[in-house]
Amino acid sequence: MKRRLFHVILVCVGMLFVSAEATAEQAEEAPFSVSAEGAILIEVESGRVLYEKDAESEKRIASITKIMTAMIAVEQGNLDDVVTVSTNAEGTEGSSLYLRAGEKVTLRDLVYGLMLRSGNDSAVAIAEHIGGSVEGFVYLMNDQVRRLGLEHTTFANPHG
Repeated sequence: MKRRLFHVILVCVGMLFVSAEATAEQAEEAPFSVSAEGAILIEVESGRVLYEKDAESEKRIASITKIMTAMIAVEQGNLDDVVTVSTNAEGTEGSSLYLRAGEKVTLRDLVYGLMLRSGNDSAVAIAEHIGGSVEGFVYLMNDQVRRLGLEHTTFANPHG
């Protein structure tokens, strides 16, 4: 189950960056456009860059932050754990699942709410459960990006 959810998350990441299909040959013959301010398409096996658009400039990564939160929750958590929502999570501004302090929700449901409804309150509940605190979870996020070699990525919270 964790593996399937992880693959769904990775597909979501891919869909964020590419709005059209193109093979390497097609990309060279007829470049496609991406509506995002910046993008990069890399061939996994070789690491060769097939397409890029302003790939080197730093940008805010917004909801991609939630993808990292979901990945860490799936990798390091038990999706059947029951999480008690804190006052801190309930009071999180922005998009919300409208969680209430004291409410008990499975980690699985929090991950789905995070990815499907973009719930900032869900992100905080996940962070507190997995990392012990938002700050502890952000440490885990930044440690993960360093291990992945993402030199220009830094997280400040679990929801962007």
